[in-house]
Amino acid sequence: MRLIRGRQHLSHARRGGAVTIGNFDGVHRGHRAMLERARATEPAGPLTVISFEPRPLDYFLGERAPSRVVGFRDRHELLAEAGVDQLLLLRFDAALAGMSPRAFEQDVLQQGLAPAYLLIGDDFRYGRDRAGDADSLAATAADQGFRLEVMPTVEGQGARVSSTRIRRHLELGETRQAAALLGQWPRVTARVRRGRQLGRTLGYPTANLAVHERLAARDGVYAVQVEGLDKAEPLPAVASLGRRPTVDGRRRLLEVHLFDWQGDLYGRHLRVRLIRHLRDEERFEDLSALRRQMDEDSRAARAVLAEEQVPVT
Repeated sequence: MRLIRGRQHLSHARRGGAVTIGNFDGVHRGHRAMLERARATEPAGPLTVISFEPRPLDYFLGERAPSRVVGFRDRHELLAEAGVDQLLLLRFDAALAGMSPRAFEQDVLQQGLAPAYLLIGDDFRYGRDRAGDADSLAATAADQGFRLEVMPTVEGQGARVSSTRIRRHLELGETRQAAALLGQWPRVTARVRRGRQLGRTLGYPTANLAVHERLAARDGVYAVQVEGLDKAEPLPAVASLGRRPTVDGRRRLLEVHLFDWQGDLYGRHLRVRLIRHLRDEERFEDLSALRRQMDEDSRAARAVLAEEQVPVT
């Protein structure tokens, strides 16, 4: 998938084809239904997603903005896996926030991508003060000769499939409910970095992955599966997400202990699937107490992974 960063590089984009717009946080079942519809409707040209970084709510709300279902790397990979040909990533700043709907239509859509077909969600708004909507786009589509379609709501478990619902499940540690809406287990992908190697001294060497501070997943201990190693199948593991209060940690890390595996992981990208939240993060009185709890966590994670089945996608 081609990544195009910013309006200044629109000249590098393939024109025509199908275009859709949104944050695509999590690339959940509703997002994938939208991408499949766009591809099926306009199969000849490229399938382009227009998205934003930071997200509009990050720009307007700052620290009060909603958490993220996935980080940027996972969003990029999920869109590529869904068959997107190019991702136009627009920096959401004061200039973009102040752009009128008409200017967005002209600069990004008409002159930049010239779509043959534009698919939007039924709640899509754009332009300064969110003044643009399906009606204003319909007028532009009629004038410029491209087709516009509004995607109906995709429902799951009796309600709209949305990133908001998934965030709520993840923040509560409800990985299975989140997976049902995502169509796959929640995932965190990051590069393994060097840590203090405290886990090794406790008999539990870990791969340390820095995660986004605003990642929606609840802090605590998880039974996980790890992808990205030289194995066809994901490997079982136990992981701790949080700031390690027992050792006065500050940065949010995902520490992963692979069962029955040895090797050098530094510098490698791992994809960690969050299968079940086992317990919340705790502060222990000393390292011996922490070690005893790690033994319990490992036994619990092994039991979960022996019985758990991946949700039907």
